[in-house]
Amino acid sequence: MAPKFEWWAKGNNNRKGTPVVVKMENPNNWSMVELESPSDEDFLVRSHEKSRHKNARQLTWVLLLKAHRAAGCLTSLGSALIALGTAVRRRIADGRTDSVQKQSTEKKKSKLFYSFLKVFLWLSLILLGFEIAAYFKGWNFGTSKLQLEFIFTKGFFDWVYTRWVLLRVEYLAPPLQFLANGCIVLFLVQSLDRLVLCLGCFWIRFKKIKPVPKPDAVSDLESGHNGCFVPMVLVQIPMCNEKEVYQQSIAAVCNLEWPKSKILIQILDDSDDPITQSLIKEEVHKWQKQGARIVYRHRVNREGYKAGNLKSAMNCSYVKDYEFVAIFDADFQPLPDFLKKTIPHFKDNEELGLVQARWSFVNKEENLLTRLQNINLAFHFEVEQQVNSVFLNFFGFNGTAGVWRIKALEDSGGWLERTTVEDMDIAVRAHLHGWKFIFLNDVECQCELPESYEAYRKQQHRWHSGPMQLFRLCLPAVIKSKISIGKKFNLIFLFFLLRKLILPFYSFTLFCIILPMTMFVPEAELPAWVVCYIPATMSFLNILPAPKSFPFIVPYLLFENTMSVTKFNAMVSGLFQLGSAYEWVVTKKSGRSSEGDLAGLVEKDGKKTKHQRGVSAPETEAEKKAEKTKKKKKKHNRIYMKELSLAFLLLTAATRSLLSAQGIHFYFLLFQGISFLLVGLDLIGEQVE
Repeated sequence: MAPKFEWWAKGNNNRKGTPVVVKMENPNNWSMVELESPSDEDFLVRSHEKSRHKNARQLTWVLLLKAHRAAGCLTSLGSALIALGTAVRRRIADGRTDSVQKQSTEKKKSKLFYSFLKVFLWLSLILLGFEIAAYFKGWNFGTSKLQLEFIFTKGFFDWVYTRWVLLRVEYLAPPLQFLANGCIVLFLVQSLDRLVLCLGCFWIRFKKIKPVPKPDAVSDLESGHNGCFVPMVLVQIPMCNEKEVYQQSIAAVCNLEWPKSKILIQILDDSDDPITQSLIKEEVHKWQKQGARIVYRHRVNREGYKAGNLKSAMNCSYVKDYEFVAIFDADFQPLPDFLKKTIPHFKDNEELGLVQARWSFVNKEENLLTRLQNINLAFHFEVEQQVNSVFLNFFGFNGTAGVWRIKALEDSGGWLERTTVEDMDIAVRAHLHGWKFIFLNDVECQCELPESYEAYRKQQHRWHSGPMQLFRLCLPAVIKSKISIGKKFNLIFLFFLLRKLILPFYSFTLFCIILPMTMFVPEAELPAWVVCYIPATMSFLNILPAPKSFPFIVPYLLFENTMSVTKFNAMVSGLFQLGSAYEWVVTKKSGRSSEGDLAGLVEKDGKKTKHQRGVSAPETEAEKKAEKTKKKKKKHNRIYMKELSLAFLLLTAATRSLLSAQGIHFYFLLFQGISFLLVGLDLIGEQVE
């Protein structure tokens, strides 16, 4: 009889599976084997092994996807390089040099500067050849202090190179190091000024400081009762051959919210193109028929350029009836409430001469050039203008999007044609006469940025040569004026010397001349913090007012150094009164409409006005002629020889820096040289017509 195992079953109820299998080969010889089902631990181990295999498969798929993306990026990069090479070849074949259509005096000056750069370039190439030959001979000049005792003159080359080393050690390195140290000091002073401005801006934001008009002035404008503060306002739009933007600017000012009996609009046309004249005149007549108080003025002679145009308009007999004048350039589109936000600040503030609004840009994301300009101008308005307004009540008038008290203009001598920066001129003279300025950072006026490098280059030349002209002319008046010593110091040292003269001087001299020279004269050194760390910090501070532009911080740093050539050239022209300092070129506009332009042309009597840019078909003969003329124009690019010369100079210096294993210097020179190359081939921005 088989034994019973109830005791076993009771003691092992927690066991899973079949507990016992009895094998009986014969009744007298039997054995017992326990069989168990898998335990929980077994299930966990198996599931872990399965998940491990599953994770391995997922990791494989992820790696495959990343490899696929990397291959796609490489393919895209290859296509981009091919497209870039094609564009470079096409632009070199079809490009025009920057010497085209220049006057004889300007050609001579430009040729002299270009010749200097060419000589410097050829000299650097010769020195690079010497250094490469010396490098392969086993002479290691990685350190700045050369061990001359290891140089043995065994041949002619050895003798020549030895004399060159002695020449640079004894005669070239000391003055070069002295010049470098001087530029470093200027660089540090300018960086400190930039840091102080940023701290002032942070303080303004922290304390929420902003100009606030008196509440009764705002309520007066809203009520519009007799006897309230609703002064007579004159609006001026100076323009010259700007048929791309005249419609939107005229429409914007005609829709300003101000009593019609209290406002008069002057269209000051200096155009010498008959088609443009007729277009602007017809646009003015359209708005006159709709009841707008607008007049058209045309000068036959463009004497004095913009300053002469404004001066001529202010000589009209009816101007004496107006108290304030608002000025807008042809591409500016003020919002309807612009006057309501600016004029109230003048009430009960008889010392206030100017209220300046901020610019905003309708095409700031059009291309890389406009993005980089937006960074610069955002810092200018957010930091420079706002800080100077709050703490000094003085800043440079931007020439547009501002409201002047006419008495302040007359008291300061009115518009003068002696420089190409008539806006800065009138602001300095008004400051010397005790007038105060206010900048409104929260009141914006939309406009355009130059989209081609050619237009931007000419604009920057005018903006940097004019201040030097003005500095020479107004320095005696500043010294003799009755303003305080602190204001004189701010005006002479900070406003003119540091920000208008020293900045372009050290930018060009330090990073485009001295730095490449130190590669060939290694006894003179530029520390890494001068080449990399401080410029990167300053670029970071500059980009803070435009936080969306952080991805462009490196291109911004390189482009600013690239523009130092144009700014330095302009500064020298203005300081020494060369021919190009008096050149006035109207900045080319593309005529892009803004959202404010499309929606800001307010409805009148339930119907939107049709005077906005982008009309589907020409309505007049003049417009038809303009369309035909526009179709005939062909876009092209320019080749800028100065920038190309500096590009090859910097790339040559970068090659030399490889021999001495200077990492930061090499990368800076390499990328800066590439930046000059792209600008020299006009591969940044749009092509020009």
